[in-house]
Amino acid sequence: MQVKHLLLIATLALTAACSSQQVIDENLSEAELYKQAQEHLDNDSYTSAVTSLKALESRYPFGRYAEQAQLELIYAHYQNQEPEAAKAAAERFIRLHPQHPNADYAWYLKGLASFDQDRGLLARFLPLDMTKRDPGAARDSFNEFAQLVARYPNSRYAPDAKARMIYLRNLLAAYEMHVAHYYLKRQAYVAAANRGRYVVENFQETPAVGDGLAVMTEAYQRLGLDDLAATSLATLTLNYPDHPSLESGEFVPSEKEADTRSWMSKATLGLIESEAPLPPGQTRASQDVQRQYEEALEAIPEELQPENAQEVEPDEVEEDDNAPKRSWWKRMTFGLFD
Repeated sequence: MQVKHLLLIATLALTAACSSQQVIDENLSEAELYKQAQEHLDNDSYTSAVTSLKALESRYPFGRYAEQAQLELIYAHYQNQEPEAAKAAAERFIRLHPQHPNADYAWYLKGLASFDQDRGLLARFLPLDMTKRDPGAARDSFNEFAQLVARYPNSRYAPDAKARMIYLRNLLAAYEMHVAHYYLKRQAYVAAANRGRYVVENFQETPAVGDGLAVMTEAYQRLGLDDLAATSLATLTLNYPDHPSLESGEFVPSEKEADTRSWMSKATLGLIESEAPLPPGQTRASQDVQRQYEEALEAIPEELQPENAQEVEPDEVEEDDNAPKRSWWKRMTFGLFD
């Protein structure tokens, strides 16, 4: 059934693309143009409605239907699956008419356009996970709905905007957790811990807070930060005792411990072990620097070792008054031409 839907959509899109554009009669009055646009909207002919509304606005910019045409143009773009055009039209209306009685409607449609921007035709028929997609449009939609609620708390669109904000907040938190788990898989434990902490601090009362604490616990354990890991685990156990990462009160990491053996060791199943695994927080480069320092320290003669060096007081230095003084020429040539 989904394939049939997609074929139908492709056929309709091809037909619409090949069809000729609507021609607006230049002799139509303002009222007739507005009536024509309303008929297109009632018949769900949104492309034709956009054309009529644009013609009305351009021919009669100061007419009685100009403001209403601008407002309905936002709706026509939104219904015609043109989110960017709908947001641009909404921003223009808000900028030109900030005190308009229906300005809250423009804010609402702007938020809806961003809300549906990532939900194209494919998302309607294919099971896409929205939490794994780019959250840019979701953030824009959340901010626009927040503006609507802050500016017009008594608007009839405010309750729906608040409900959508809750959904968007949960979606943004889930996206952050997907990124945190990606870092865990790549052994970027510091980045994973920071993502988990960001969710805990900025997305309270979302289902992802427990996941953020679990990621923090696992990342801190991998880094050897036992105190931070214990604190995160205690908070997780206290607030989310039924979290999937807790089994019989014990924490179970979501990712297996990284295998840091060399390829030779893996190929020979450990029979040829080249180097021991790195301890947490260290790299091969840091080990090389430490080894070079130790070798340089050992190469210093015994009599020059810091513990064997004798401190000479300034008073113990005797100057020979009879010693010949070097000339300026000798000093410049370091004694080569003395």
